[in-house]
Amino acid sequence: MHMIMNRIDVPAEDAKAFEATFMESMRATLDGVPGLRRSSLLRPTEEGQPYVSTMEFDSRAGFVAWLRSDSFKAAHSDREAPGMNTSSAIEQYEEIGTITG
Repeated sequence: MHMIMNRIDVPAEDAKAFEATFMESMRATLDGVPGLRRSSLLRPTEEGQPYVSTMEFDSRAGFVAWLRSDSFKAAHSDREAPGMNTSSAIEQYEEIGTITG
């Protein structure tokens, strides 16, 4: 599995609007994306920490295909949306293993 983490700095005064806009964008643009297993938005529990958006793809090729898709373009088209003009850091990982309880 190929995992993506995007750490997004959002000012506290924009947090609620960011959450609503980001979740609506996920609902509108991610349904049916080939190879996408799961996408989540994580709210920080301490002040000063970033939000984290995660995506889990079957493979790196699936992620790269999404980057080139209309879905990606639609999800990133509104440059004025809350959180779109803040700094972010994207990290990619390959899953080694999972333990479930």
